[in-house]
Amino acid sequence: MDAFDDKVEGKTDKAGGKIKEMAGETFNDPDLAAEGKVDQGKGGLKDAAGDVKNAASNAKEGVKDALS
Repeated sequence: MDAFDDKVEGKTDKAGGKIKEMAGETFNDPDLAAEGKVDQGKGGLKDAAGDVKNAASNAKEGVKDALS
């Protein structure tokens, strides 16, 4: 999975998690609300993984440019 895919999947997970959390709060379902918070956390990690991959790719290109 490339950085872009990680970022898209992360943002999708965050949005879906927020919807679950709100639904859990609306319908007084603490398990669903908690599941939504977990999904938001997973989404944040995937989003961060995309950032790390981007930074690594940029660093790699910088080293290649410096050596040429």
